[in-house]
Amino acid sequence: MAQRRRPLPAGRAPRAPGPRPTLSTWDARGRMPCVRTLLGLLAALAACGAVAFLGYCVYFDRKRRGDPAFKRRLRDKRRTQAQKAEGQGPAQLWDPAKNEKLQELFLQEVRMGELWLSRGEHGMGVEHLSNALLVCGQPQKLLNIFKHTLPPKQFEADMNEQEYLEDDPD
Repeated sequence: MAQRRRPLPAGRAPRAPGPRPTLSTWDARGRMPCVRTLLGLLAALAACGAVAFLGYCVYFDRKRRGDPAFKRRLRDKRRTQAQKAEGQGPAQLWDPAKNEKLQELFLQEVRMGELWLSRGEHGMGVEHLSNALLVCGQPQKLLNIFKHTLPPKQFEADMNEQEYLEDDPD
């Protein structure tokens, strides 16, 4: 029995004689699948996925920004950052909570200065108060306190001692 051939679809030319292509490269109708079509389909799917993801992000970002609790947390966060920025200026070089040894040295020098001043040893008192000024993180505030609490003669001696120590290269 002779093999029957299917008629060719309209517009298709008969195949050239030679090796026959394998079945995996042809579809059921006898046509080769178009690679461009598959790549185009994949690109379209990727574009749709990207648009959907961006829409999702925009939707939830707007929802989050409209939430009153989010706005409150954002204001609180900005307020604390502003307070930290104010506290970290050049006047805040030393934090007593972090440096307990320096704080202890500062308090010891102030006590020794007061003790020597109460005994009448003004030179030793001024020396210890000057040491306290050197260790202090906010010397301007401490100088203001000394100006109001010490007698003018001792305060001037303390200022002269401080200027001498600042000029000393050692």
